[in-house]
Amino acid sequence: MPPERSAYALARYSRSADSIRESVDWVRSHNSQQFLESFYFQYGHQSIADLGHTVLCFEGVSEIAASEIEDEVLWDGQARSSRYQDFSQSGFITPPELTPEQASQYSTTAESLLGTYSEVHEKVREHLTVTLPRPEDMKPAVYGRNIAARAFDVARYLLFWGIPTSVGQVTSIRTLEKQIKRLRVSEFAELRELGEEVSQACAAPPECLWNDQDCEPLAPTLARHAEPDEYLRQSQADLALWAAQNLSVPALESPRVELLKPADTLAEIVATLLYPVCEHPFRAIYETVSGWSRERQAEVLDVATRSRGQRDDLLRGFRGGQYCFDMLIDIGAYRDMHRHRRCHQYRQSYSGKHGYDVPALLLDAGAETLYRGAMDSALAMMQALPDPGRQYLLPFGARSRFLFKMDFAEVEYISRVRSAVKGHFSYREIAWDMKQCVAGIEPELAALIHATPPWIEDPLTR
Repeated sequence: MPPERSAYALARYSRSADSIRESVDWVRSHNSQQFLESFYFQYGHQSIADLGHTVLCFEGVSEIAASEIEDEVLWDGQARSSRYQDFSQSGFITPPELTPEQASQYSTTAESLLGTYSEVHEKVREHLTVTLPRPEDMKPAVYGRNIAARAFDVARYLLFWGIPTSVGQVTSIRTLEKQIKRLRVSEFAELRELGEEVSQACAAPPECLWNDQDCEPLAPTLARHAEPDEYLRQSQADLALWAAQNLSVPALESPRVELLKPADTLAEIVATLLYPVCEHPFRAIYETVSGWSRERQAEVLDVATRSRGQRDDLLRGFRGGQYCFDMLIDIGAYRDMHRHRRCHQYRQSYSGKHGYDVPALLLDAGAETLYRGAMDSALAMMQALPDPGRQYLLPFGARSRFLFKMDFAEVEYISRVRSAVKGHFSYREIAWDMKQCVAGIEPELAALIHATPPWIEDPLTR
């Protein structure tokens, strides 16, 4: 199935009692684009787009473009290997930004690099053949490939970003949307063009068909909505201007690899936001920022978020710090919280010894006694059953202990999304508590979390 129809089928499957076959039959006769327009783009049910995946290939792109293409958190794919392929005859890609004179100079240097690449590879191959003779039990063909690969490991130092390569990727259409939006605001014209081409490809039937049947477009709804990420573009410009006017960092020598474990999450995030728009070592920026007042640090947060739209995620620079939330929550709430994958999750055993939650609505409905009787009986029986196996009887209302470790950007996302009025009251309260925990130690960061208090309700909102 095309990814958008697959997403529709699985989303409907989770929202009805029908079998998957019945859901697929439903999708055959209903408009998946209309469904995504409503639920994904209007209601903001973004996880729906995680259910549709597509295979996309980029052919003849530069190595620098490949690197930018792959720069997604949730991404699976591979590019041409510099170890197993000879790039000497592949030519090179000339950036469209260059003038004719500049392009000529670029070409001369590029050709020289490729020529040297071939020479170095041959010399290293010959050297390895002498110093590493073929073992008797190794076939000549296998030996030759291994030696060539080792030689390419050395020769590849002469390759450059302009070398053409190919990338094959498998992503959800949600990740694909983020990728398109990001590519369309790249500083490189090649990548901006690729962003446009990918969007067009999503709106058109695929060209490489498994069989002779006509195929519908893979993701036409996504193609209509994958606009350039103006927040990313504008925020980087704002931060660069602010840094040029306000950031003064003392010179600091840094080793090739340096480990830094910041103790101040706010200073770490501010330093991370400034890191891409300057040329200083991270330690130097962090130590400078750590000496600022909280007000000045918060000024950088304001600069980084002033152009943020309602559907824009926080910048990647906000993924700083390590917040460890120890949660004693009901199993049902955990089922919902567990869907958030951009964090590390740990659980203790399902012992059934932490009691259970009693929703206020049960009391209002006069069903408390009935509820408690059923829960007490289930937990008592669970304790009488053997381990493992007894956990199967643990009700969703029972509490268990879970540890969620995440960066600030994920705290902001979970608190904002899970506290919304359309959510379950249990995880809404948890999401609100997460914001309050941050506010207790870092109010400047907590101010960026637009969470909805649990006492604000709208039960009829989807």
